[in-house]
Amino acid sequence: MKFNFKRKQQPVITNHEGAKAYAMTPEMELYSTVVTASLSDQFYEGSTEKLDRIRLLMTKTDPAFIARLAVYAREKMYLRSVPMVLAVELAKQHTGDGLVGKMVGRVVQRADEITELLAYYTLANGRTATKQLHKLSKQVQKGLSVAFNKFDEYQFAKYDRKTAITLRDALFMVHPKAKDESQQLLFNKIAKQELAVPYTWETELSAAGQYKYESPLAKDLAFKAIWEQLIESGQLGYMAMMRNLRNMLQADISAAHIQKVCDLLSDADAVKRAKQLPFRFLAAYRELPVHGAAAKIGEALEKALQASIHNMRGFDGNTKIVIACDVSGSMQQPVSAKSKVLAYDIGLMLGMLLQHKCDNVIAGMFGDTWKVINMPGKNILSNVKEFYQREGEVGYSTNGHEVLRDLIKRGYKADKLMFFSDLQMWNSNTNRTADSFRQAWADYKTKVAPDAKLYLFDLQGYGQAPLNILENDVYLIAGWSDKVFDVLEALEKGQDALSKIREVAL
Repeated sequence: MKFNFKRKQQPVITNHEGAKAYAMTPEMELYSTVVTASLSDQFYEGSTEKLDRIRLLMTKTDPAFIARLAVYAREKMYLRSVPMVLAVELAKQHTGDGLVGKMVGRVVQRADEITELLAYYTLANGRTATKQLHKLSKQVQKGLSVAFNKFDEYQFAKYDRKTAITLRDALFMVHPKAKDESQQLLFNKIAKQELAVPYTWETELSAAGQYKYESPLAKDLAFKAIWEQLIESGQLGYMAMMRNLRNMLQADISAAHIQKVCDLLSDADAVKRAKQLPFRFLAAYRELPVHGAAAKIGEALEKALQASIHNMRGFDGNTKIVIACDVSGSMQQPVSAKSKVLAYDIGLMLGMLLQHKCDNVIAGMFGDTWKVINMPGKNILSNVKEFYQREGEVGYSTNGHEVLRDLIKRGYKADKLMFFSDLQMWNSNTNRTADSFRQAWADYKTKVAPDAKLYLFDLQGYGQAPLNILENDVYLIAGWSDKVFDVLEALEKGQDALSKIREVAL
């Protein structure tokens, strides 16, 4: 079913800047909100505006779509917290079939997510103590029982932490049925708290930190040896390796081990298994210290990022594309409470990913003004760095219409225009309530490129767009993963931005 049909009227609202905007359908708004939601630990401390909006939108949306959206967010967008929120909230609203159980079984993909889901369940249902979970939803219980059958002793032990709800608590709440005798022995170990201490970088460094060394040099040599042992062991996970690149370089690991790290980072199969969001590579790249091997590791991260998008479809050399990255003040917000990555970085990263895959591209950034910046398509991370260093050159407003006005002035006939933004468009030069962006798009279609298509990449999920996304060749795509480009491909085939979600099998 095609979503981009014509509609006579769509509710007109105002955005956060007071400019005219258009409300989305509940499904589209829920999709946009969910795949741009970065729910940090602070999220679990109580209700937030975004959580309230998710709950409200769920009451207006088909339960089967919600379940598919949760699975899509976990398996395709690599999000962790928000799929669990959807699962728990749907369990409160929907009963009578196995939909929630199937959903829970799919979204729980790490051992610690069993306890995290139960922790949110206590808050969402107003329960203040673990013992109050004896009335656990039967469907949530069935889904978690399936999840318990996914993990081995190492995976359970790695995430067996002293949290409010422990793995042992979860076992007694869920009562999972062991699939065989060996798994029953494993469940017995969890119950008796006898899981073997796992060999991880956290446990090794923790043990080393408690030892009393003869001198600072002896301590430095010990930590260097531990990092080299971890690299050799093959037990250092891909994400852990990326997060600890600075620590490994500061520990002065050998040239041979640096090479091994580079080989592991850039290994295409390892990249595919790791399922890292694109901005994780950017965060690792930025954390590299001043070190003789930093450039070498930076090149490995570049190869890894390019390997992660190897199957991302680009466009042929005849397709003219304009990429416009929003660098306004509203984009200078961290994606989560603990992250140094800004929404602004996400837009730059996605824009440069697309430039890398396409042949005929004009790329630039907009704030008060619009500026074209010619960058080589080969190096994604260094391009993002270059954009980041130059963001002040265009100011900090959100004058997206300046992009379109410049293209009209040049008479540049593009096929596709991609805006990476929080979509809070307004006109800082005259009247901020003026409908500048909508009018500029209409003028561009009329005067220059009647067949052009506009793609709005929503990076914040405010639930509104600067123009009607249901008409005039305007499409909305949301999220931070490279999988947003799968949605772009679906649009090319005449499908809608929600088609990838509806295709999820439960």
